[in-house]
Amino acid sequence: MKTDFTDRLPEDWEPLARVFTALGDPHRQRILFLFEPGERLNITQIVAAMPLSRTAVVHHLRVLAEAGVLHGERQGNQTLYAVDSPRVREALGRVIEYLDWHGYP
Repeated sequence: MKTDFTDRLPEDWEPLARVFTALGDPHRQRILFLFEPGERLNITQIVAAMPLSRTAVVHHLRVLAEAGVLHGERQGNQTLYAVDSPRVREALGRVIEYLDWHGYP
């Protein structure tokens, strides 16, 4: 058994852990599934599609954006959100690399 990281994660792993933590919530997963490839949605569109209050949606969007799962771009008086596919792929890829490197089947 390896015990190197029982107290904390490796420093370079922490940003990746935020991606997985953000995606650990079913509401945030459902928000992610709202997006078509390349699509940008504003808060009003997301709120209309979710069974959550606007305040709750804003909270979930903030968590997703801070983790790098979504990125927001101001356009006039609204923010348009899009999936940050490279960031999510990086996190998933790092887990696959870890499994491959350590010889997991």
